[in-house]
Amino acid sequence: MPARLKYHFEPARGWMNDPNGLIYFKGKYHAFFQHNPYAPVWGPMHWGHAVSDDLLTWKELPIALYPDQPYENSGGCFSGSAVEKDGLLYLFYTSVSHELGQTQSVAVSEDGIHFQKYAENPILCCPIQGTADFRDPKVIQFPDGYRMVCGSGCGGVGRVLLFASQDLLHWEYQGVLFESRDYGAVLECPDFFVLNGKYVLMFSKIGTVDYAVQFISGAFDGSRFTPLCYSAPEAGPQFYAPQTFLDAQGRRIMIGWLYSWGRPLDTGAEYAGALSIPRVLTMENGRIWNYPVDSAVPLLKESDAMLEIQNDFIGVHGTSVGIALDPGDSLRDLAVLRDTKTIEVFINSGRYSFSYWFSC
Repeated sequence: MPARLKYHFEPARGWMNDPNGLIYFKGKYHAFFQHNPYAPVWGPMHWGHAVSDDLLTWKELPIALYPDQPYENSGGCFSGSAVEKDGLLYLFYTSVSHELGQTQSVAVSEDGIHFQKYAENPILCCPIQGTADFRDPKVIQFPDGYRMVCGSGCGGVGRVLLFASQDLLHWEYQGVLFESRDYGAVLECPDFFVLNGKYVLMFSKIGTVDYAVQFISGAFDGSRFTPLCYSAPEAGPQFYAPQTFLDAQGRRIMIGWLYSWGRPLDTGAEYAGALSIPRVLTMENGRIWNYPVDSAVPLLKESDAMLEIQNDFIGVHGTSVGIALDPGDSLRDLAVLRDTKTIEVFINSGRYSFSYWFSC
């Protein structure tokens, strides 16, 4: 049996991928996640659940969502998000069925542990005819109500779709928030939030040369997003589908899925996948930076034998994993979080980072 990670959450058994429904609710940090509890491979998607007091030590709880409805009979309960309203916790997720394809549904809880699915699910079908990819709802509270962004794509053009609601149950399509051919045919796991007075769109790129995460900061007038600055501080290659939320201090925290896609399972492994170390997001001149939360800082080292520095490239010795500094920039500081089978590297206070699953 391979060694478990010491500083990262892994499920007791089964498969996990995308973090879902990240939220601080009733004095606890909640991290839900895509989960196949029956085998350490992707399968019928459930929502696993873990809680933490400090974003470093996690306790796994019973499964929050089972694919037990007709509108979830093909693939299950895909990724989504969480929102608190009037003391209740709402989980929004993509329900996948043979009949309807990818739709959006909701479940509600009083205690954050036991959830009741809405009787009128699904609450949203794709508004664009002929589009099969319509998933990963992220709901955000605005002063004038709620917005939802969903990942989509059609004809090789990746899109983020925008919806609006006053009550979290009835949604109106607002149009395409962002679209491009440059990031793959589908923009997965979108997130939309305010940081330093600017709006930030985040999404994951699938089907491109690298599975990576893109940030775009800009302006938003309530329905239209105007991109101003593009950045990709995290180079991966084993960091994908992150989501953000506000912690108890009001900081914007990001957690991603930490795993190597397609790698053979370790001999004897009954589980696969982990959560990345939570990172605080900040902004400098429109660019996003990311750095481990305070509880993880004592674990950081200034160097590691696995790393090598060649001119402006910092990487893992004997691999192509790493990141090149921008022209004119230089290495000022290095912070390394090494676990039993992973390494996360933060360069120049989080202007750059990369994550690698090297096994053990």
